[in-house]
Amino acid sequence: MAFEIYRAKDQQWIERCKKGDSTAQRQVFDHYSAKMYAVCCRYVKDKMEAEDVLVTGFTKVFDRIHQFKAEGSFEGWIRRIMVNESLTWLRQHKYMHVETDIEAADFEPDYQMLEDHLQAEDLMKVIDGLPAGYKVVFNLYAIEGFSHKEIGEQLGINENTSKSQLSRARVYLQKQLALLQNEITKSERQWKTN
Repeated sequence: MAFEIYRAKDQQWIERCKKGDSTAQRQVFDHYSAKMYAVCCRYVKDKMEAEDVLVTGFTKVFDRIHQFKAEGSFEGWIRRIMVNESLTWLRQHKYMHVETDIEAADFEPDYQMLEDHLQAEDLMKVIDGLPAGYKVVFNLYAIEGFSHKEIGEQLGINENTSKSQLSRARVYLQKQLALLQNEITKSERQWKTN
């Protein structure tokens, strides 16, 4: 029921935006901007630059609103534009380089222990710390649901390069999570001895 209400509201906004209704555009922006800003920030580290990407993305949303075919969700369509705009920004600013090899993680972290202690924002900080190339591929694959073929096409890289970047991102994340696990264990030991 709630989904149908949102879909009806989206449809009203879309029809009004197609007519150039600035009030409807403001409502769409106000409703979706926080989520879309978070999408932009996953790719563009600098918050001011991410805001610029967001504004440019919404400009494209309103310019291309006639292209929305209602085959999926309006939010998903907007998200795709924001991801593409973020990737364009990364390419223009030369952040799309292939990362160098990193050594394999020494051991698998105890994910259950980490789950008990980590908050979602802690995990997002670890992901945000990924080198640029790893981070983009990881976000596109793990969060946005792109295939390696789609990632390759979007970034102008070989499909196998995308797979390699994802594998390296996972190793990097395992290492960072293992370090966090060590810090948590160390803190718990100190707390118990005091």
